[in-house]
Amino acid sequence: MKIRTIAFLIATHCVVGALGVGAGIYLLPILTAPPAPSEEEIKVMSSQAKYVAQFRKDLKDSDTLHWGEGTVSVGSNSITLMGKLAPGPDYKLYLSPEFVETEVDFNRLKTTMVRIGDVKTFDNFVVEVPPGIDPSNYNSVIVWCEAFSQFITSAKYQ
Repeated sequence: MKIRTIAFLIATHCVVGALGVGAGIYLLPILTAPPAPSEEEIKVMSSQAKYVAQFRKDLKDSDTLHWGEGTVSVGSNSITLMGKLAPGPDYKLYLSPEFVETEVDFNRLKTTMVRIGDVKTFDNFVVEVPPGIDPSNYNSVIVWCEAFSQFITSAKYQ
């Protein structure tokens, strides 16, 4: 075999391997996600919310792979989303004292934020607020991908 053919085969195999890893990272969270809460469950849980806000796709650091849209309801016991998130691994829900829409701002303010919990579904979610955390002490809710340090979405609720 010629060196040119060997180099071509190595390059094409590397490209296919990289595409496979990328597809796996994207598809694995979708395949392993638990069933999403129904709209009825979200309505019941959000009826006790004190604040309501909107996740929007048009935030500064949101893009084709990192976005959220829908109605976020923030209560003292739970935070719910009636909407959708771009699928991804290791999503965490944070409360922040300041509105954030970029990775730079998130990292700058992370020490002032409180992590509420894991977001495991991409169509609607319910995340329980841990005891001792008062959402009234914050004004924004943020979805962040911990594994890749990626901003997904945020909303200002007060």
